[in-house]
Amino acid sequence: MLNIRPRLRVLVAVFAAFIAHVAEIWVFAWAYYLLLQVGGSALGGNFDGSLLDCIYFSFSNYTSLGYGDIEPFGHIRFLSVLEALIGLILIGWTASFMYIEMQKFWMSGKNGRR
Repeated sequence: MLNIRPRLRVLVAVFAAFIAHVAEIWVFAWAYYLLLQVGGSALGGNFDGSLLDCIYFSFSNYTSLGYGDIEPFGHIRFLSVLEALIGLILIGWTASFMYIEMQKFWMSGKNGRR
């Protein structure tokens, strides 16, 4: 385990989790973009086919926000459902992990550091 103060450890964990979630979103965005280039699938609605729109759709989908302004058609629907499920599980797991870490180091007060 890292020999750093508990608050700093939690702060590092929060930033690492944020970077990991953003990396996962970008992986899905690239997958959408590549699937759209191959053909057989489409994203309809307010979508112009750019990588930036794929990133926006991926962020919206991963967080289960789902504005509904971009809609998947074809085989890409399965990937979008998988991304929403993975996002739900990983965001929930991250929140649980962060809660346990904060409870362990900030509420106990047994280690003398707050």
